[in-house]
Amino acid sequence: MRLVAVDGPSGSGKTTFAAGLGGVVVPTDHFATWDDPVSWWPRLVAQVLEPLWAGRPARYQRMDWSEGRPRLGEWVTVEPPELLVVEGVSAARRSIAARLDEAIWVELPDERERLERAVKRDGEASRGHLERWQAFERGWFAVDGTKARADRIVITD
Repeated sequence: MRLVAVDGPSGSGKTTFAAGLGGVVVPTDHFATWDDPVSWWPRLVAQVLEPLWAGRPARYQRMDWSEGRPRLGEWVTVEPPELLVVEGVSAARRSIAARLDEAIWVELPDERERLERAVKRDGEASRGHLERWQAFERGWFAVDGTKARADRIVITD
């Protein structure tokens, strides 16, 4: 199985880009919450990556945001694919770098435009959360060095 991570700031177009790669896409949005932006990673490794690396189907419970706040929702089964794309903020984190076949950084350079795109996607009620999220991700990416390790950088507009 090839493993590709599509990472970068929120509102940059990662989801659209990842969908164009083919393969099976597992979004980090299925795991992350406003209050838990990155520490859910061991659950993704245990429930998705480890079974797939062993050639077994993966099964995980995705976050359901339909009521405006996250809660565990439906179960998702992923059969072993030829290409697995993990997409979202922190997908290419340092702890997985050695196992990735490719790390792709997707970025819309204008932070305000990214915010407006994310608000349009998630709704005006999410603006405050998204502003805090942007501040968090700036710090996360600086400490993790995600962009500097990327095999490919895609600038969107």
